[in-house]
Amino acid sequence: MNSPIVVTGMGMVSPLGHGVKTNWQRLLAGRSGIATLTRIDTADIPIKIAGLVPRLADDAEGGLDLDAVADPKEQRKLDLFSLYALAAAEEALAQADWRPATLAQKRRTATIVGSGIGGFPTITHAQKTLTERGHRRVSPFTVPAFLANLAAGNLSIRYGFQGPLGCPVTACAAGIQAIGDGMRLIRSGEADVALVGGAEACVDPLSLASFNALKALSPEVEAPERASRPFDRERNGFVMGEGAGLLVIETLDHALARGATPLALLDGYGTSADAYHITAGPEDGAGAAAAIESALDMAGLTPDAISHINAHATSTPVGDRAEMASLRRVFGERLAHLPVSATKASTGHLLGAAGGIESIYSILAARHQTLPPTLNFAHGDEDLGTVDIVMTAREHAVDRVLCNGFGFGGVNAALIVSDYRA
Repeated sequence: MNSPIVVTGMGMVSPLGHGVKTNWQRLLAGRSGIATLTRIDTADIPIKIAGLVPRLADDAEGGLDLDAVADPKEQRKLDLFSLYALAAAEEALAQADWRPATLAQKRRTATIVGSGIGGFPTITHAQKTLTERGHRRVSPFTVPAFLANLAAGNLSIRYGFQGPLGCPVTACAAGIQAIGDGMRLIRSGEADVALVGGAEACVDPLSLASFNALKALSPEVEAPERASRPFDRERNGFVMGEGAGLLVIETLDHALARGATPLALLDGYGTSADAYHITAGPEDGAGAAAAIESALDMAGLTPDAISHINAHATSTPVGDRAEMASLRRVFGERLAHLPVSATKASTGHLLGAAGGIESIYSILAARHQTLPPTLNFAHGDEDLGTVDIVMTAREHAVDRVLCNGFGFGGVNAALIVSDYRA
């Protein structure tokens, strides 16, 4: 099967708002989705900020109306990460105009949605109920709400997709790995269309306290919008975020045959393992570089073909340095002239949803020939060298974009995308 794989639909919710258009406009405008936490009680933990998806009541222009995603009775059966996936899927499927009606079409539609943690708040709430009120008061929907594959499962049930169903649970690489898995299913002939990406909603007192115990989170309190500072020498940890980013993908031949509009090409995908450490990559970036090189090999490209990078860049000193080392291994001296954006500065780190959302930002950069900004970057590390960190949105000739995603356990994933030009 030699037909290129294309994107025909995109949908997202993030701390910047609901919908692809809203996200892109706010991202380019330099808006931050990171704020002081008011939705959960942080009195007993030092972390007071996060990037939460805004609600319609608080953001009339870009907030998410959960009641439009599912009625209140159904919401009680679902964890928030599944609701976010449902919201993103509705937008992506509507744009792709993919509503399979025949059994054959349904069986040829895959649903692959990654998540780093799944329904973590459902677990902590159930534990509290068990402790305070006893086992009889634990909801029968606890397990089907928190299972990580239930974002994909709920999408499959809602839309009747009966093809392969999957959920990479690979920490912060899960979203990109889900896209790569969907590409493989289409290439192998097991599916004609795949709904792919990531969803996450695990901002919770226990998750915040746990990441804080690792000294991974920024302790910023006074200026939340400045807390996520990828590549900046003053960075002091990542900011947890939440959301979902989903793509509808299929071969170009299939898209054109059904009258769909191709938006972008998925040129290449690669994944690898560091085999090094449970939470940190090697300083030389070898594992991450291997994933990037695999993506280039699949695409049949050399490093010179990449014109923009959307970095994983979480704003942790160890992680940012390792990623930059990986980019130097792949791109060498050319990195000095290759613009790099780190959009987690605007959204925080969405863990398993990061790859889905950032792949959409990468596609939009190629489609609009515009580079998204990296907020809060002022002074790089002394060893950063000459790197073109995009500090404000700017027009730029963009052909192919590299989007990275790396996670605990040493998992690495890389995706190469480009605009579709008929």
